[in-house]
Amino acid sequence: MLQDRLSVTNPARTPLTVRLRGDGPAGPWFRFAADTVTVPARTRADVPFALAVPRYAVPGGVAGEILTVGGGEERRVPVRVRVGGPTLAALTVEDVEVSGRTIRYALVNRGNAPLRPRLAVRAEGVFGTLLDRPARPLPLELAPGRRVELTEPWPDAPALDSVTVRLRVTAGGGARDEAAASAAYVPPAPVTGGGLLALGVLALLGARAYRRRIRRGRGETGTGAAAATAPAPGPDEQPAEEERHLETAGAES
Repeated sequence: MLQDRLSVTNPARTPLTVRLRGDGPAGPWFRFAADTVTVPARTRADVPFALAVPRYAVPGGVAGEILTVGGGEERRVPVRVRVGGPTLAALTVEDVEVSGRTIRYALVNRGNAPLRPRLAVRAEGVFGTLLDRPARPLPLELAPGRRVELTEPWPDAPALDSVTVRLRVTAGGGARDEAAASAAYVPPAPVTGGGLLALGVLALLGARAYRRRIRRGRGETGTGAAAATAPAPGPDEQPAEEERHLETAGAES
């Protein structure tokens, strides 16, 4: 943290009230002892301020200004800060979610340098690769410490499959990360119900045909067995009617 003083001079014969604030890329880093100062006539006021450099600040030169507004005038005091230290490029992809024809995810800049990320998408299903998009630049610049939520369209997502979607992000300075999410795709309820109904009808028809085949086989087997068990008359045997006829004839004689 840097500390210094800003001198505000009032050459007028009446008191002057001045508002102070930071501006420019380094503007949010300024902290004033008082944001509003009243300076008596023909005097000067020294206002302490501090410059707090955030930990994610990019090494190098950063420009800023102290803006003073009062007495109908606006004055700007330029300030240039030199930030030391190594540049760190770090990027993460988080909260990957697959929902229907949309892939949702978040990118976070974990380093101290602005990044222009690139994204590659790959999806694997039960029977192989469903989606393979090579790395392409995203239309954004991710400032240090910034998090952004994005979506990736998938218009030709499967209707029935179990998939794993993997996102890979890269950026300058060697920043890279990847994350994955899984999802199960099933047809809507009416389609599923119709499919189950059709399967049920086919199963019922098959069972009925099978039972008819069994009954027909049993009937044919029973007739054959009855014919086989009936003994054939021997050469010395005569039918019962013929025997009764002979007995009657013998009685008459």
